[in-house]
Amino acid sequence: MKLSDLFVIISGGAQGMGRHFALRLADAGARVAIGDVNEAGLEETVSLAKGSAGKVFARKLNVADEADIAAFVPWAHATMGGLNALINNAGILRDGLLVKRDKQTGEVRGLTKEQWDSVIAVNLTGATFLARDVVMSMATAGTRPGVIVNMSSIARHGNRGQSNYSAAKAALVANTRTWSLEFAPFGIRVGAIAPGMIETPMTQGMNQKARDQLVANIPVARIGVPEDIWLGVKFVLECDYFNGRCIDIDGGLSM
Repeated sequence: MKLSDLFVIISGGAQGMGRHFALRLADAGARVAIGDVNEAGLEETVSLAKGSAGKVFARKLNVADEADIAAFVPWAHATMGGLNALINNAGILRDGLLVKRDKQTGEVRGLTKEQWDSVIAVNLTGATFLARDVVMSMATAGTRPGVIVNMSSIARHGNRGQSNYSAAKAALVANTRTWSLEFAPFGIRVGAIAPGMIETPMTQGMNQKARDQLVANIPVARIGVPEDIWLGVKFVLECDYFNGRCIDIDGGLSM
């Protein structure tokens, strides 16, 4: 698909990679609807897109709230004047070992249910229901072709302290294949991108020691930037023969 022909929803569009994707798509002439819980960040993204060939629209969206998704998708469709693409980008971290012993007290503690549920709700359940409602909207309108890009992570292969995040991101890749089969009758492709260590507000909040260790293990000897990931997203959006697969963009990092 041509980028200028896209009417695309991007979740998590208030900052980081979601913002970068929105601005790049607007530059290419696409119409973009961004959603996020960070309303100030949404407004900033819209402001940064002013003067672009395309246009960015914004509305608050909590992907962990099914009712929010149910309201956002028809709003985006109507506001943009169409809908034929989704970038499932919203995500959060609530890292912690599944079981650990406190170094001071010796107490053995486990990952909390809140840590598990919050990550699964945003990174997996929200992505799933957003894809569902976008495809329902497109199928009802008879819109085709269409494309969905799921943002996974190389943590899907397993990473210490990320049982919740790894599980969600691995499931997204499995569902990329599943949805490519299920959505084919509607003319919708599904691809996934699995970033490695990328410079975003989320990774900037990591423990510095863990961050430094990860960067030291990247063969290209640098942390990635959102533009690196955009090149992969752009490929999935534009290549009409790419479907049901995941591309790792990680500088060669093995976690």
